[in-house]
Amino acid sequence: MQIALDEARAAEARGEVPIGAVIVDKTGKIIARAGNETRAANDPTGHAEILAIRRACAVLGVERLNGCDLYVTLEPCNMCATAISFARIDRLYYAAQDVKGGAVDNGTRFYHSAICHHAPEVIGGIEEIEASELLSGFFKAKRG
Repeated sequence: MQIALDEARAAEARGEVPIGAVIVDKTGKIIARAGNETRAANDPTGHAEILAIRRACAVLGVERLNGCDLYVTLEPCNMCATAISFARIDRLYYAAQDVKGGAVDNGTRFYHSAICHHAPEVIGGIEEIEASELLSGFFKAKRG
């Protein structure tokens, strides 16, 4: 999770919302890492999770990430939760809950939905305080 937090800090330094993601294989080797790039790419799908999934699939030459785990600094939104399901990620570890926009343990709870074809094992709250402080500090600074 510390590497995902490093990616979040790097995203913040670029003016992006500070969210980072890392994908590891079953041996714990890092396959891909990313921070948000929505503003830099003018792309609303440029969330850290989506970018990490794309990069991991490219590195491995596959369309599914069976046997891989995803670490992300914020509970995924609906779009990212769905992409995680489609990618067949084994385990999702996230830091801070997103009561307003999350879709895993809050909001739509996508993995409990009848339309979800694959639900990863979910472990939340890892480094939650550090991730929450990073996000709240970013938004506080934006509001001035």
